[in-house]
Amino acid sequence: MNKFIFPLGCLLFSTGLFAQQKLLTMDEAMLKARTTLAPENLKQLQFIKGTDDYVYLKKSNGMDIWMRGHFSKDAQPFLSLFDINQQLRNSGLDTSTSMPSIQFEKDGYLLSMPDRKVRVKTGQKAEVLITKEWMNKENAEQGPDGSVAYLENHNLFIARNGKAVQVTTDGSDDIVYASTVHQSEFGISKGTFWSTSGNALAFYRMDQSMIPGYPIVDWTSRPAKNNNLKYPMAGDPSHHVTIGVYQQASGKTIWLKTTGPEEQYLTNVCWSPDDRFVFVAIVNREQDHMWLNQYDASTGEFVKTLFEETDEKYTEPQHPMLFVKNAKDQFIWQSRRDGWNHLYLYDLQGNLIKQLTQGKWEVTEVKGFDDKGERLFYMSTEISPLSRNLYSITLKNGKKTELTRGDRMHQAMISSNGEYVMDVSSDVNLPRSIQIHESKTAKSKNLLQAMDPLTGYAKGELSIFTLKSNDGFDLYARMYKPVGFDSSKKYPVIVYWYGGPHAQMITKSWNGGAGDYWFQYMAERGYIVFTVDTRGSSNRGRDFEQTIFRRAGEKQMEDLLVGINYLKSLRYADSERMGLFGWSYGGFMTTNFMLSYPNIFKAGVAGGPVIDWNYYEIMYTERYMDRPQENPEGYASTDLTRKIGNLKGKLLLIHGMQDNVVVMQHSVKLVKAAVDKGVQVDYMIYPGHEHNVTGKDRAHLYQKVTDFLTLHLSE
Repeated sequence: MNKFIFPLGCLLFSTGLFAQQKLLTMDEAMLKARTTLAPENLKQLQFIKGTDDYVYLKKSNGMDIWMRGHFSKDAQPFLSLFDINQQLRNSGLDTSTSMPSIQFEKDGYLLSMPDRKVRVKTGQKAEVLITKEWMNKENAEQGPDGSVAYLENHNLFIARNGKAVQVTTDGSDDIVYASTVHQSEFGISKGTFWSTSGNALAFYRMDQSMIPGYPIVDWTSRPAKNNNLKYPMAGDPSHHVTIGVYQQASGKTIWLKTTGPEEQYLTNVCWSPDDRFVFVAIVNREQDHMWLNQYDASTGEFVKTLFEETDEKYTEPQHPMLFVKNAKDQFIWQSRRDGWNHLYLYDLQGNLIKQLTQGKWEVTEVKGFDDKGERLFYMSTEISPLSRNLYSITLKNGKKTELTRGDRMHQAMISSNGEYVMDVSSDVNLPRSIQIHESKTAKSKNLLQAMDPLTGYAKGELSIFTLKSNDGFDLYARMYKPVGFDSSKKYPVIVYWYGGPHAQMITKSWNGGAGDYWFQYMAERGYIVFTVDTRGSSNRGRDFEQTIFRRAGEKQMEDLLVGINYLKSLRYADSERMGLFGWSYGGFMTTNFMLSYPNIFKAGVAGGPVIDWNYYEIMYTERYMDRPQENPEGYASTDLTRKIGNLKGKLLLIHGMQDNVVVMQHSVKLVKAAVDKGVQVDYMIYPGHEHNVTGKDRAHLYQKVTDFLTLHLSE
C-alpha cells in the first residue's frame, strides 16, 4: 500500500488506537468488503420451485452440503457433490470437480456448470440441456424448448437439437443483430426475446451505419489498435431499430411494421402468453410520448395501440407488460403518470381496469404472482424512501398486505403458492437478518442473524438524517464521524455524491447503503465523510427527479450548498479543509461545483466525468436536456470547459481509457481547456478499464483518491 501524509491530529489519535482496534487496509476496505468482510449469508438460498421448502448451501467439514428446510422444520443435509456426481455417473455423463450452481425444482434440479447445463429429474437419467459449444457463444440465450439463440460473425443463429440455423446474413459492424439497442436505456438489457413456448424468437436489428465510428484504443497490442465504437451523440443522427420475429417451424423471419420515424425507440418487448402477439412500447425521439403497440407475430402487422402516455418533460418506460397468471387477457403496467411509479391493471383492449397501487411512494420491484394469479407481490418505498418492504395485493378487491416489517432494507423471495416469504434484510446496525415468514399468519422463523464483520476494527459513528432543499423537498444525508470523535476538535471533511437519475446513495441498510468500506477507512483516519442525495436522484418520484430537466446540475448544486451550510454549522467540521469526490454523473457534478463555487472545496476528485453534454449519448442526454438545438443555453451552462478559469482548488480527473459510456474525450477536453487557460489540473488514467475501475485495480484507484485528498486537506 502506498504511504501518504496523515493530518497531524489524526496521526496522534491513531497511535493510541492500534493496540486496541485494527484499522482497515485499502485492500480490506475495497476488495474484501464483498468477500471475507461481507456480512455472513446463506449461499444460493432459494425456494424449491413448486414447493414451500427452502434450500441453501452450507460448508460442513470443509465440504459444501445442500440443506433443505421448511417453516415447520429445521434444515437438514439434503444433497452433496457426491450425490450429484453419482447421478451424473449413472447417466453416463462427466462428473463435476466442484459444487455447481443449482436451481431446484419439485421433481429435480438444474445444474449450471462451466461447460454445460444439465437437468436431473427424480427417477430419470440426467439430461444435457446445453453444452459448452453453445453456452459460450456471444449473447447466447436459451429458450423454453431448449433452443439457443446466439451471435456469430455479427449474425443471429439458433441451435436446436444440436443443429444450428443461420437466421440473418447481413450482420456487420453497421448492422447489429440480437444485441442491446438504444445504448441500453429504457430498461433494455438484451436483444433476443423468446416466445412463451420457445417456438419463435423476437430480436432487435439496429442499423448504425449513419453513426461515425468513435475511437476506443486497445493499448495492449503492439502497435496499439483502434476499435471503433458507434456512439451517437446528443443532437446528431441516431440509429434505426427494427424488430424481427423468427418462426422455428417455418424457418422464416417477418418484420414488425413499426411505422413512424426511423429515429424512434422500440422498448419493452413482450410476447403474449399464447405466442400470437408481440407488444412494443414505442417512444419518440423527443421522449415525451409513448405508444404501447400490439403486433401480429405471424405477419408483423400492426394490430392496435393499447394506450398512450405523454409528459411535458419526458416519459421513460422501464418495464414490459406483465401478464396476469391464469388470466391471459389482463396485464400489469408500471407507470409514473401520477408522479410516482405505480401498478395499473389493464385488459388487452387497452382498457384500464384499476390502478392497483397509489400514494406518494414508489413501487421499486414486482416479484410476481401466487400460483393462482390472485395476488401480486411487490417491493415499495411506502414506509420510507430509504427502506424497502414487501407487499401483496389482491387483484380482485385491491386488498393490500404488508409482508415484511420494519423501516429497513428488505429483499424477498416468495414460494410458488405465495404462502411463505424469505426475508433478507439489514439496517445501518444490523449486517444481515434472514427470516422465513408465513404470509397468512405473519409468524416468523429466524434462519440467520449475521454478526458485524467489522468487529475488532475501529469504526466511525454513522448517522442518517434529513435536510430541507430550498424548494421544501426532504434531502437525505449520511455522515460518518471520525473514530474517537471529540466535538471540541475540528476535522477535515470529505463529501461524496452523485446527484443524477437512476441512483440512490443513501438507504437504511448495512453501512448506510455504501457498497464498500472506504468511508469507514477515511473515518478511521480522522475525516468526517458526508453524502447527500440531491434532487434528481432515484426513488423519490417524478417531480423530484425532473428538476434536472434542461438544466442538469443546477438544483443538485443548490442542494449541496444546503449540505455545506449544515456542515458549516457544526463547530467540529473544518470548513476550510473540505474535499469533494464523485464518479460519472457525480464526476460531472464535482467538476461543475468546483468551477461554479470555487471558494468552498480545497480539493476535488472527478472520476469518469461528463464535461460537455454535447458529447454524451443521445438517449440519456436528450431525455434530460432536450437536443442542443432546442436548449442551447442549457448546454452552454453545462459545458464545463467554459468555466475552467474559475478553478481555485486542486482538481484530479480520473478516466478509464476504454470508457464506452462517458468517452475519454470529456476529460481530455477539460485538460486542453485548462492548458489553454494556464490552469493546473491533475490527471490519472486507467488503461484497460471502461467506465468503472473494477477488480484489484479498484484498490489502486481509491488509494490514488485518498492520497490526493489527504495531501491537499492536511493543512
